[in-house]
Amino acid sequence: MSDTLRSEDPTVVDSVTTPDTAHVILSSLDSETAALVHLAAVLAGGSEQQMRQALTAAVGTVRTVWVEEVILQTYLFAGFPRALNSAREWRRISGVQAPDRDDYAIDDPALRQSQGERTCSTVYGRFYDRLRVNIHDLHPALDRWMVEEGYGKVLSRAPRDLARRELCVMAACAIAKQDRQLHSHLHGALHAGASETTVSSALNVIAPLLDADDVVRYQGLWARVLGK
Repeated sequence: MSDTLRSEDPTVVDSVTTPDTAHVILSSLDSETAALVHLAAVLAGGSEQQMRQALTAAVGTVRTVWVEEVILQTYLFAGFPRALNSAREWRRISGVQAPDRDDYAIDDPALRQSQGERTCSTVYGRFYDRLRVNIHDLHPALDRWMVEEGYGKVLSRAPRDLARRELCVMAACAIAKQDRQLHSHLHGALHAGASETTVSSALNVIAPLLDADDVVRYQGLWARVLGK
């Protein structure tokens, strides 16, 4: 499968795929994105057997660069051990070698900061300023790491749009039972360009991986986000 967005993909509007867009770029959940969301949840909280099965299913179904980006993204939400184990299994299962260099790295500290602020602001919308104050009050280092490391170095990387990244963040938060963060990133997925239908479908994709009580609670969170 090509690692370039297919122009015939009906869920993508090519003119609004930048991370700062407020437009809908995912009007429905296509099968490739659904597989990616499922993979994100399993990498963040599934068993080793589930991880291997999900990575095997991703071969030929999800473009390679998306798989590798969700593996890299996993370390933010589930730690280095899971990211390392996922990468090791992916190399073995897919037969794809690691690139010689990281073409998507954002190494300049100033750019990482500005990109992080931009991406974080998109995700949190009108809640952004309050978020920065709240996190700074927990510890200034956490505020700096959130922006530079999380939103700058990782979530601002180029090869995947922010809407799909946010759906994957949702999946990771859900399987980890992190309700506060899930609530924030349900908003974030909408802010990044996923439609209500897309977010609902993504929640349905990961529901079989969750306890029944979690599914009910998360649907309640989603209803609160929608004001229902």
